[in-house]
Amino acid sequence: MPTETTVRIAVVTVSDRASRGEYADLGGPEIDAWLRYAIVTPFETVRRLIPDGREPVRTTLITLCDEDAVDLVLTTGGTGPSPRDETPDGTKAVLDKELPGFGELLRQAGLAQTPTAILSRQTAGVRGKTLIVNLPGRPASIRLSLNAVFPSIPYCLDLIGAGRIETDPARIVSFRPR
Repeated sequence: MPTETTVRIAVVTVSDRASRGEYADLGGPEIDAWLRYAIVTPFETVRRLIPDGREPVRTTLITLCDEDAVDLVLTTGGTGPSPRDETPDGTKAVLDKELPGFGELLRQAGLAQTPTAILSRQTAGVRGKTLIVNLPGRPASIRLSLNAVFPSIPYCLDLIGAGRIETDPARIVSFRPR
């Protein structure tokens, strides 16, 4: 059982093939490794591996936010234009407030790596006291994305009344206005 000061972060991998065991989940472990590299606050990771589709994403996010009371949800996978890529759709279905700046920055950062970043439909938003952010599925893209958006995440968590996250400023500098 986590202590009162332990932040709860859910990492949700969205993939038909990985959820069926046809290949290893690389995205979830990459997010977890990045979090352990950057965050100095005690935190607990809650992991989920689910199939693609709007309904599995919607149901999982509702459970994580409303029942498990996680502070932050980071999804990986299912953000492209393919028919089964419905992570943003399932995410938008549960949000109280959408934060489109996250998706804008994620696509902008991705364009530094590949011209196909414009095909991504990543989004983010708030449900209750939980911030949800959609990330891409490839490990290199996950690192790039987290480096781009994470400076804003601790302050966003403060604003919505979620757990407080501190980062190692030698690795990632979080912005909080004075």
